[in-house]
Amino acid sequence: MMRVTGLIAAAWLSIFAAAAAAQTTVPFGTSGHDASQPVEVTSERLDLDQGAGSAIFSGTVRVGQGALRMAADKVQVFYDPKAQSGTGPIQRLIAAGNVTLTNGTEAAEADSATYEVGSGKVDMQGNVLLTQGSNALSGDRLAIDLNANSARMDGRVRTLFVPQSPNQPGPQPGTASKP
Repeated sequence: MMRVTGLIAAAWLSIFAAAAAAQTTVPFGTSGHDASQPVEVTSERLDLDQGAGSAIFSGTVRVGQGALRMAADKVQVFYDPKAQSGTGPIQRLIAAGNVTLTNGTEAAEADSATYEVGSGKVDMQGNVLLTQGSNALSGDRLAIDLNANSARMDGRVRTLFVPQSPNQPGPQPGTASKP
């Protein structure tokens, strides 16, 4: 009976260990992200649909908001539908193709990303790679909360942590310098 109980306990521990391995929480970005800052978008082409309250930027797209930077092949922008002009405040950006997001000294790459401007939440999906200094994490999905300066990586997470030399301490989480 003790052997069966021990096997059951070992099975539960391995299940919890597998769940923990599939998800990792890390700090991301600098403190004090201000979602009310203007969003600047540059691209090679712009297709605007004021009736639908959206725009599609394509060709070497670059997006900036404060210290936050995004680059992608294509970015679709959705405006507040309550705005009179059809191009009011930005609600959401959906980026596709070679997506890169940087904030301070941290960078993330993915196949696609969605940025909800008002809530400060970014969801990156597909072949995600997050680098923080010399450390790197990879997985299937990265959920970033810019307001909480945190991120969660899901889906077969792989991490590489490079120890700092005793003479050169690394930056503390959440204290990355602004560019």
